[in-house]
Amino acid sequence: MSTTDRPPPALPVARSGVGPCGRTSLPRVEAIDGWRVQHLDEVDSTNDVAAACDVWEAVRADRQRAGRGRHQRSWQSGAGGLWISAVVPIGALDRGWSALPLAAGLAVCETLEDHGVKGLRLRWPNDVLTGRRKLAGLLVDRFREDRAVIGVGINVANQPEAENPELAGTTVRLADLLTPAPPVEAVARRLLAGLRGVVEGMHREGFPALVPRINRWWDAGSALVVESDAGRTEGTFLGVDGEGRLRVRAPDGTVREWAAHEVRQVRDIENQEGHS
Repeated sequence: MSTTDRPPPALPVARSGVGPCGRTSLPRVEAIDGWRVQHLDEVDSTNDVAAACDVWEAVRADRQRAGRGRHQRSWQSGAGGLWISAVVPIGALDRGWSALPLAAGLAVCETLEDHGVKGLRLRWPNDVLTGRRKLAGLLVDRFREDRAVIGVGINVANQPEAENPELAGTTVRLADLLTPAPPVEAVARRLLAGLRGVVEGMHREGFPALVPRINRWWDAGSALVVESDAGRTEGTFLGVDGEGRLRVRAPDGTVREWAAHEVRQVRDIENQEGHS
């Protein structure tokens, strides 16, 4: 899971000169299932643009020049992919808002499953894979006390490996998995409906009500290594608990739990696949 408390960035401007949410008129604005969605050609980061938005507003861009993931890692965001950031209310979630990335991951997986993708799984803390290849990623920022920005990137028909040859063999697209690939607009619409559903569910019933659905997408029972502030622990992955903590059964039978900010890296023992 990936969350950051960050001050609002300087107001970003799209290449076309259009300002951020609610500040100037935009060429493409539409209402989608309770969301006000602004569609731009190109921005540095949709999360940064969305920092100026109201709740239940979203920013979608055809391309990002500086898309980012956890620890400020860059995300290849070329034309043909879905790059979108949605602003959601925190409200009563204030103490548990850090579980939002898990809820967002659930919405992404259910969106992709609805489109016919098989073999999906979540990888701690913020990736969605098919097999061992990355299909989607997400990043949650909290620029203001009362709201969070959920940024999602999904490879649809973009060319991440052409943009960055170092990614060869590590990514996958909907265009590789489905014939024909769904339109980006259709994926965006379903994702926004899913995000609204899980966030409203958290407000209404609390995060624990989502845990059974979330744990469906983890590799429960797999062997892994957790490198945390307290050291290194090997064990069996048990999923996440009602507070969004990673749960692992150690060889001595004890169950260890970590919040996302306590984890430096999680690595599958079988293939030494690292994710941090």
